[in-house]
Amino acid sequence: MQSLRELYRIGTGPSSSHTMGPQAAARQYLERHPEATAFDVTLYGSLAATGKGHMTDVAILRVLEAQAPVDLHWKPTVFLPFHPNGMKFAVRKADGLLEDEWTVYSIGGGALSEGNVTEPSSQESAQVYPLTTMKEIMHWCQETGHAFWEYVEQCEGKEIWDFLREVWLVMQAAVERGIDHEGILPGPLGLQRKAPIYYTKAKGYKANLQSSGLVYAYALAVSEENASGGVIVTAPTCGSCGVLPAVLYHLGHNHAFSEERILHALATAGLIGNLVKFNASISGADVGCQGEVGVASAMASAAACQLFGGSVAQIEYAAEMGLEHHLGMTCDPVCGLVQIPCIERNAFAAARALDANFYASLSDGQHRVSFDRVVRVMKQTGHDLPSLYKETSEGGLAKHLED
Repeated sequence: MQSLRELYRIGTGPSSSHTMGPQAAARQYLERHPEATAFDVTLYGSLAATGKGHMTDVAILRVLEAQAPVDLHWKPTVFLPFHPNGMKFAVRKADGLLEDEWTVYSIGGGALSEGNVTEPSSQESAQVYPLTTMKEIMHWCQETGHAFWEYVEQCEGKEIWDFLREVWLVMQAAVERGIDHEGILPGPLGLQRKAPIYYTKAKGYKANLQSSGLVYAYALAVSEENASGGVIVTAPTCGSCGVLPAVLYHLGHNHAFSEERILHALATAGLIGNLVKFNASISGADVGCQGEVGVASAMASAAACQLFGGSVAQIEYAAEMGLEHHLGMTCDPVCGLVQIPCIERNAFAAARALDANFYASLSDGQHRVSFDRVVRVMKQTGHDLPSLYKETSEGGLAKHLED
């Protein structure tokens, strides 16, 4: 598995796979052809189907048009074999012929792949985690007496804490900006920001209801910042970026957990996300929203359980529940925007993560369905879903909003 630096990416929304990834690919292609006089770019599958709503074209053109004109082609019904988020870059010569064609895939969370499943490509970072299943990592923890976050430190080195501290600062800033930011989100839906209202109303409730209301507000705040192109952290994606910050911000500010413990929880959450990314997918275009919001909920569930003193077994159980109870969730964004149902789902997933923590904490950590098994089921379920339910906006809520 790769470093957490490849999972937690600091950048601007609204989509890690449809905005951040394509823009990174455009930058890399421009570096290869700084003297080009014309570019040709083709978007396939999900990138083409919801690219305009996700500002894929804007992200690519912003990079390439600074150098030369761009011919952009949309092919939403053509799916390349490796991943639904395929794109092809080429230099267009004066005679109209194309040269140096480069096919690359935005595989989720802002990551790129050239589609070589046997050998890592130049787009894929080195693997730093030798253990790649929850079962193996839990065995290591039980044999050594160490915690999940200590496995992260062993693999990444102590410098990982400086990186996670930066991640935490960006997450907090996104919450705080979102709470104070009023108005309408970009796009044709005319969706009003809700975080400031939810935050104000939640502060007026008694403690038992205030807790849930604040978590909603924090998740809405980050998700709305993402939808408006604000700076966020992929956790594991832009579309699910509100879940983990909401839970950690709530616990850090309302339960007085120290920064050090929050960073340890961030490490454990990242390990959970990495396991799913390596063994399945975190791409909505590949496996549906279960790979985004479902994985984010699993990450936040594990982080919360660790903060409240959960054992290795209880943390694994919390993560398993966070993912299991999102199995089958479709990715059906209205108008191709990361707004409906995405923003609301972040709020509910954050609250569900706290429920998963509480449920696991009441148990002894023993249960029948393992986290590894749920990851395998999630992958199979996602691949069994028709493409109209995987970030193409051709079915589900995206099609029937007006009914």
